Amino acid sequence: MTARLRQMVSWVRRCLAAAGLAVVCLGAGGVAAEEFLAGQMLVSVPEMRDPNFGRTVVYMLRHDERGALGLVINRPLGEVPVTLLLEGKDSDWSGSERVMVHSGGPVGPERLISLHSRDLMPGSSHVVSDELAYTDGQEVLMAIRDGKGPKRWLFALGYSGWGAGQLESELERGDWFVVPGDLSILFEEDHDKRWEAAVALYTPEL
Repeated sequence: MTARLRQMVSWVRRCLAAAGLAVVCLGAGGVAAEEFLAGQMLVSVPEMRDPNFGRTVVYMLRHDERGALGLVINRPLGEVPVTLLLEGKDSDWSGSERVMVHSGGPVGPERLISLHSRDLMPGSSHVVSDELAYTDGQEVLMAIRDGKGPKRWLFALGYSGWGAGQLESELERGDWFVVPGDLSILFEEDHDKRWEAAVALYTPEL
């Protein structure tokens, strides 16, 4: 663990030790844990013990009083044949024969979710932020196949889900840093550097 990360963890622990201050202290960039976090990223703290989320970055798709939904963006499964993802669709693929797919989380590993820019908005799309939306199923993949895809995209199988109040409890416990949803980390940074790059966005006042 680097000196910077040790400093951050120490700071989080001090916040948790101060009664009634944990929720406010865990906010980053002016974001408090009680606020809804769609469009932002969760970064697991260095001491996260859950094997599903150790050293992960989760981009938040939805967060409200009913719970939360996000995608892990730094655990690539590898390049998957397009014919596999388009199973059951009768049409030819005119571009690359393989696309990168991530493990979005431990829930619903057969569920294909596309995180993408809003220049493409199929009927099943859900707005996340001014820049991004997410879509279930194969619609975005088929649009890319047909040369009509969005400018940016990220495919994931499975997702990360929390029930009502569950994520808030994890934030209060100090399991996550909250940082802005940086598009360069989402779509450009090397997968094995995304966690460190996201941690670098976290700048609490010490």
